[in-house]
Amino acid sequence: MSPPVFLNDLGLVCALGVGRREVTQALFGDQPTGVASSPDFADRPLHVGQVTAPLVSTDALPVPLRSRNNALLLTALEQIRPAVDEALRRHGPERVAVVLGTSTSGIGESEAAILAREASGQLPGHFDVRQQELGSPALALTHVLGTRGPSLVISTACSSSAKSLATAARLLRMGVADAVITGGADALCRFTVAGFSSLDSVSDARCNPMSVHRQGINIGEAAALFLMTREPGPVCLAGWGESSDAHHLSAPEPGGRGALIAMRTALERAGITPSDVGYVNLHGTATPQNDAMESRAVRALLGDGVPCSSTKPLTGHTLGAAGALEAALCWLTLTDEARGRLPPHWWDGEPDPLLPALSLVKPGTALGQPPRYVLSNSFAFGGSNAALLLGRA
Repeated sequence: MSPPVFLNDLGLVCALGVGRREVTQALFGDQPTGVASSPDFADRPLHVGQVTAPLVSTDALPVPLRSRNNALLLTALEQIRPAVDEALRRHGPERVAVVLGTSTSGIGESEAAILAREASGQLPGHFDVRQQELGSPALALTHVLGTRGPSLVISTACSSSAKSLATAARLLRMGVADAVITGGADALCRFTVAGFSSLDSVSDARCNPMSVHRQGINIGEAAALFLMTREPGPVCLAGWGESSDAHHLSAPEPGGRGALIAMRTALERAGITPSDVGYVNLHGTATPQNDAMESRAVRALLGDGVPCSSTKPLTGHTLGAAGALEAALCWLTLTDEARGRLPPHWWDGEPDPLLPALSLVKPGTALGQPPRYVLSNSFAFGGSNAALLLGRA
């Protein structure tokens, strides 16, 4: 049997705040926060999950690695830096890997540079086209930390950083590394907002998952980083599942077969049954097709009794960072020892009669103790599906 892997420490930044304390307070609060209206990313005000707190400076990075995306990443890293430094000391830089997910990388810097060139005829001196390379986040962390183990970035749209955690676990189980810094980051930019707007998938207001009135997503930004090792920690990555629909470039397979395979594989890898799952963090984008597909898959595997919620009305859909961010919110749920609170499902309370009913978490729900296992879903364009099963250690 393969050795278990543990999520020993967590750093995160998103629209709910910076660090575990701030995010926990907002996540379990009695009013929805985070996502808010902004005029900065489209020709009309849209609700987005924007990080408004100051970020760690990227001045210590070479110019090709300076981006808001990497600033988000360094802000998350700062929170776990003592644990990472200790892992480097104990295992050596050759045995510490970096596995991340992203979809935007530094495309926002290219946007700003193009606008500056249109206005002045010249690209800004601080711009370097390498800022938008997808490998930039891993290069940034290896530059700062001096790691010399495997270093890579996965970019499979909205499943990117969920798949990065699965890849990190495989590296540990194979003995390729003794510690992995894993997670993901994505920064807000006009490119992604415009892209989803062209698909009529963006909501002007706070998104409304599973509602008959749902109109689309709110784009967000975030970074979440874990220190993952084989050494016991507060949360284990008990299982994961991945699948590919190969159904359509942007639309999910309507019956949810690929999503169902990913979820079932995660449970089978952990050796548990559906009845052991105490909470599901839904992909829950509030788009018509995704919510329909996911509700069918969850109902088919887990029935209608397991508590479920989408946290995207609070954080926005953080695209390549979503899998890691929502795993982080599950980590906070599993370590809420005092009350066992569950992330609420914020919506208008009007279900779509065409969707299978799910047990959506009401604000203030607390179990008295954390669930034993929680499942987190990430479903991407092209039918790239990933499900992560986290458990209390």
